[in-house]
Amino acid sequence: MKPFRVGIIGAGWIAHKMTISLASLDGYEVSAIASRSLEKATIFAREHGIDKAYDSYEELVNDKDIDLVYIATPHSHHFDHAMLAIKHHKHVLVEKAFTANARQASILIETAKSENVFITEAIWTRYMPLSLKIRELMNSGIIGEPRLLTATLCYMMEHKERIVRADLCGGALLDLGVYVLNFARMYFGTDIVKTVSNVQLGPEGMDMQECISLNFADGRMANLQAGALCLNDRQGIINGTEGYIRVDNVNCPELVEVYRNYELVERIAKPADMVTGYEYQVMECRRCIEAGLSESPLMPHAETISIMQQMDSLRHEWGVVYPYDNI
Repeated sequence: MKPFRVGIIGAGWIAHKMTISLASLDGYEVSAIASRSLEKATIFAREHGIDKAYDSYEELVNDKDIDLVYIATPHSHHFDHAMLAIKHHKHVLVEKAFTANARQASILIETAKSENVFITEAIWTRYMPLSLKIRELMNSGIIGEPRLLTATLCYMMEHKERIVRADLCGGALLDLGVYVLNFARMYFGTDIVKTVSNVQLGPEGMDMQECISLNFADGRMANLQAGALCLNDRQGIINGTEGYIRVDNVNCPELVEVYRNYELVERIAKPADMVTGYEYQVMECRRCIEAGLSESPLMPHAETISIMQQMDSLRHEWGVVYPYDNI
């Protein structure tokens, strides 16, 4: 079978993680890496056994052998780099958060449709088998009627450039909060009727930690926390009338436990053959591209735009502004 060839724009740690993931799969390969520095791209290519190293993103998107371009640059650059790929008729996987704001997201998606190319957001939890199993468990009735969801995700990141700089679309929301928002929407839906939030801003005006409470039309609630100022357990819990589901690591589900009346009744671990979890989003891209789809049903375009709008509203409330918001 002809290998599915991925070209990566950006040679940071997330690009390393994707390359490691695909190197372990039959039928997939990272065939090209592009960085602003030829030295950096060459070192990356040598480390991972990649054939082509470019110091120009234009060279990569002009590479006729590439089936999918993965955008692994900071949030602030996603729009320009994804648009470059689209204009060269390349299918695109864009790292989360998809863009700086909903306006950019809408333009990218409409352009991709007009150019007849596939594009999706690399919010990896959406594509993981264990994430899909959680929904199956919740809908089975094993915990009764689900009524309350909690999710939290914090890391010590207060000095990282991509967190503190507005020109890099900093703050905890686009980097970490996006995961807890996705967790809530994956299992409780999108019919949100009320949002209440609290935030702590850093010296540079970026959100450093936040609490977000969502009310849904059916009476369910979600309480979410994200932050770059501490470590935490990264747990997600779906609470029902007869029990609850505990998810170890909402960022990358590793273990799911089901409790009925406070007694453990089922424990499900991540797939034994999972590499890092990044591989599933590329596998889904291939499936969709080969099926002639313009979007993935696991992360529809409307959902990507809606979450960007949700984050735009939160940032507006908090006074967190990026240079790209008024362009």
